[in-house]
Amino acid sequence: MKLERLISIIYKLLNHEVLSASMLAKEFQVSPRTIYRDIDVICAAGIPVTSHQGNKGGYGILDGYKMDRSLLGSYDVDSLITVLRSLTTVFEDERAQGTIERLQTIGEEHQNQNLSVDFESYRTEPEALRQLRSGITERKVVRFDYINAHNERTTRDMEPLQLHYKYSNWYINGFCRKRQGYREFRLSRMLNLSLSQETFQPHEEVPKEDYTFDDVWGNKVSDVVVKVKQEAMAEALDQFHQVDKQFHDDGSMTIRIPVYEPLKARWLWSILLSFSSGAEVVEPYALRVLLKEKLQNTIKLYEEV
Repeated sequence: MKLERLISIIYKLLNHEVLSASMLAKEFQVSPRTIYRDIDVICAAGIPVTSHQGNKGGYGILDGYKMDRSLLGSYDVDSLITVLRSLTTVFEDERAQGTIERLQTIGEEHQNQNLSVDFESYRTEPEALRQLRSGITERKVVRFDYINAHNERTTRDMEPLQLHYKYSNWYINGFCRKRQGYREFRLSRMLNLSLSQETFQPHEEVPKEDYTFDDVWGNKVSDVVVKVKQEAMAEALDQFHQVDKQFHDDGSMTIRIPVYEPLKARWLWSILLSFSSGAEVVEPYALRVLLKEKLQNTIKLYEEV
């Protein structure tokens, strides 16, 4: 613990002109006398610590003392700091904050931040992320209720392995004891999450990720052709930016969305219906029929209005 504190003090002094002993003592939860002894040890190690007197006095590092920047360039350091700051906000990770302190000592001073990353999501409770992170690092079993794509609710016990942030959502990979295999769960569909005290040992098998697009989806992928009016253009681009697009002189556009079994793709139906009259499915015809049925069922709910 003392060694970690000494290293942390060095990096803090490198990142600030002057820090008082009382400030350092409060941060590391030790007495000012302990900080004085730590400074003596740091000086004995060859780090040029200077003492500043007065009301705003304290300790600093001699001007001109620099850490070696040959390992990482300033661009690399700036990018790493940006990502770590976002992770620190989400997970309240003190270790990540310590890494930021160390990286700042080899970054360029007064460099404008040209990158911003936000891993927070309104679909996910921050406390759930922290519990899952603890389950991964401490190898503890987590329990939760899960709503699957068919709207079925089940209780799962999982040995968490890895958190993923993709498609603007958080996902957790792990060994599901109910299914006796590795599964991926979307955090927004997890309810009543709890971290147990039961620990686990990693399985010898690992999740297989060497499959290809064709191996999984085969020939069940179809193009869904949608005509989008100008009034729904921004929403459609937000949802389907990477699909084939054809723009027309009247301000509308036609998009082709490759979808696995579109007649079973509930996620697609909800997006298309959210465009209201701003978008029309052109193909396949069966999907047009299905969406019409969904709209008619919705209208029935409001017949008395």
